[in-house]
Amino acid sequence: MNKRLIWTALGTAALASPADAGRRPADPQLPETDRRRPNILLFLVDDMGWQDTSEPFWKDTTPLNRTYRTPHMERMARQSVKFTEMYASPISSPSRVSLLTGMSPAAHRVTNWTLRRNQGPDPESPTLEWPAWNVNGIAARPGIERTTYVTPLPQLLQEAGYRTILVGKAHFGAIGTPGADPRTLGFEVNVAGHAAGGLASYLGENNFGNIPGATEQSPFAVPGLEQYWGQDIFVTEALTREAMKQIDTALMHDRPFFLYMSHYAVHVPFDRDMRFYQTYIDRGLDPTEAAYAALIEGMDRSLGDLRAYLRERGVAENTIVIFLSDNGGLSAWSRGGRPGSQNWPLRSGKGSPLEGGIRVPMLVEWPGVADGDSHCTVPVAIQDLMPTLLEMAGTGPVRTVQRIEGQSIVPLLRGEETISRNRPLVWHFPNMWDAPGDGIGPHSAIRQGDWKLIYYYDTGRTMLFNLSEDIFEKIDHGTNPRQAKRREQMARRLTNELKRVDAQVPRLRATGEWCRWPDGSPYREPKTEKR
Repeated sequence: MNKRLIWTALGTAALASPADAGRRPADPQLPETDRRRPNILLFLVDDMGWQDTSEPFWKDTTPLNRTYRTPHMERMARQSVKFTEMYASPISSPSRVSLLTGMSPAAHRVTNWTLRRNQGPDPESPTLEWPAWNVNGIAARPGIERTTYVTPLPQLLQEAGYRTILVGKAHFGAIGTPGADPRTLGFEVNVAGHAAGGLASYLGENNFGNIPGATEQSPFAVPGLEQYWGQDIFVTEALTREAMKQIDTALMHDRPFFLYMSHYAVHVPFDRDMRFYQTYIDRGLDPTEAAYAALIEGMDRSLGDLRAYLRERGVAENTIVIFLSDNGGLSAWSRGGRPGSQNWPLRSGKGSPLEGGIRVPMLVEWPGVADGDSHCTVPVAIQDLMPTLLEMAGTGPVRTVQRIEGQSIVPLLRGEETISRNRPLVWHFPNMWDAPGDGIGPHSAIRQGDWKLIYYYDTGRTMLFNLSEDIFEKIDHGTNPRQAKRREQMARRLTNELKRVDAQVPRLRATGEWCRWPDGSPYREPKTEKR
């Protein structure tokens, strides 16, 4: 039975758990603190919805939970803290940049997905001009146009003695910019990560989208997996094998590792993972649903295989495993003939500030420290992971060129104290996502306590929901006179949070004026351009 945020003080420090079982003898040249640091496996899934699992993240089991099979998530949950109110951005690049920087999208200005240098994917709008957001992503050195200069998480962990490894999707910077290569951001090893946020093919027999001998490849062709070309293998399995090799290399060098296992699954295209596909067809799912379900089960198998490998190598008890998705599930396809119902009970999906676009599953397994089979309902956000991981790693105080906005959730994991439920969480997307969906549009939003307010820049509409009473977001209190004071207070707080980080807003084509802030006040452009 899940325990709901009722904690026992464990009294065991993060760095005092057994560290070296099954490893080579410690290198006497390494500082003692480095030899005791925990390994970290950050397992990130692309576009996985809150209920795309047989492990429920709601108070009830849903039809989606009964559709999918994720036995390894279920097993991990029994040894983890399950966060049921974990939030990310509604789009990939903003979330991933927040994870590496501890900043909100409003602050780092990588507010939409990135790919091509100096070009954004925002579709043309007849009414709005988009702001000059950082279409080139992030960089660990200054002076790169349309980027945010940051001190990234992997760089700090590398400086603390970690072997830093990225396997899979990167999506931190545009083609031809430093951030397109994860090694410029502090990763010692990069396997298959590049500028693109999607992939041309999951299939080894299709060379993962690469054309041998071609002078120019698709920007979505997965790089660096040539040894698997022409084989009957799914990219999820190929990446898992590569991750195991990297674990071995880290252990051979007797260094703690930070493995950022960033799967391309379950992003489109919905190629068929034939290890699992036929089972779902036999259960009556249509081909698209069966392919999607197989993507999910393949991802879950990877999680299980990696956790089993940690046990085999004798380091599971000194390895923190964090599982999460980078944004809500895609809802722009039909499930059972009902378009947009993919994330039920949440409304909408990827690209939207409604719960289906931003609420994601997260499990944190911290042996000897976090209480397993626990359930945390405190709202937390993806920018909280950077300070959390630094504290878990025991790096001590660090210096960064950016202001870290996230707050460490280690207290929640240790049971020493709680983070306030009234802490404001802010989303900012002064852009337009290039897919249909409920609630899609340039927006800012804030959650504080049980209430969430969304403001749309193109229409000026304000929506207000009580999530504790209405997780479906069916009842909009935005025009309810009895909630006028709350609406005004939350709009003012949202505006102040956006102003504090010099957030950008779109411009009205008809007048050339900037859109107004959520509280109705006029936007004034900062005197100096933020880098």
